[in-house]
Amino acid sequence: MSTVTQRADPAGTAGPARPLSERRPLGDRTFQVIALASGLLVLVILVLIAVSTTQRASLWFSTEGWGIFGKIWNPAANQFGALSFIYGTAITSVIALIMAVPVSLGIALLLTEVVPYRWARPIVYVIDLLAVVPSVVWGLWGILVFAPWIAHIYSDIGSAVNGVPVLGALFGPPTSGASFFTAGIILAFMITPIVTSLSREVIATVPAIDKEGAYALGATRLEMIRGAIWPHSKGGITGAVLLGLGRAMGETIAVALVIGSSATITSHLFAPGDSMPAVIANQFGEASGLFRSALMGLGVLLFVFTIIINIIARAIVGRSAEQGTA
Repeated sequence: MSTVTQRADPAGTAGPARPLSERRPLGDRTFQVIALASGLLVLVILVLIAVSTTQRASLWFSTEGWGIFGKIWNPAANQFGALSFIYGTAITSVIALIMAVPVSLGIALLLTEVVPYRWARPIVYVIDLLAVVPSVVWGLWGILVFAPWIAHIYSDIGSAVNGVPVLGALFGPPTSGASFFTAGIILAFMITPIVTSLSREVIATVPAIDKEGAYALGATRLEMIRGAIWPHSKGGITGAVLLGLGRAMGETIAVALVIGSSATITSHLFAPGDSMPAVIANQFGEASGLFRSALMGLGVLLFVFTIIINIIARAIVGRSAEQGTA
């Protein structure tokens, strides 16, 4: 008498497929509903903020039309062109990213790949502490201590490059320590801890077997970083950089104190300027009518630019994930 033993197919299903929600207990389904409601609540709040601010800025949009991108901002003459503030926001944010991103990535790699854990932990504590320093503290330090000190350096650089075709246009003789470049440096100080902390967390998730495999194949540390760490973490690092960019674009008090409050468009990085958050903070208290509507419109433009940056970030991260799985 022979018996036939049937072996279960490990690749097959264990039983009839049922919706996952039918197998979940009541607590899990309740948590799912609460989490979904919380996410929708955030979305609703953002929509309400966008609608309310757009309504309050409608007078500016209807009066100026495409003139909102003009160069002249003169409340006394009811001229409210925002181009100089858009330029100031963009140039200070770019300066901050150019300075902060290489330093942040270098610190993140140092803490995860070079420094032993017992030495890295106090450095991490200091970086996390810098991330929570209030912006007004950075601004006061920048205008009272940093700007007077660096003004002498600006003068030396301006004198050295004066007359040079490109450098003379960028780093011409300064008027004071409050300038685009000073605001960019302060923003770099502020976003470096954020980009560093997020990048360090992303790099720490790289599987150890990938790094050990690279070393086993004879790779140097730099080759291991390029071949094992960067492909795995470039999406998260991109998100960290764009998060720092959003912080730099939206920073208000610190920039308002050190940028110089001058509605001008110039190639001289050592010249004073202004940005969208800074002009809103400085002039909103005395504004009314079309003037206040224009300031609200600057907030709407800043909100739109932030959304565009987030969409670009999502596209970059998604493309990086597709390339990683290909």
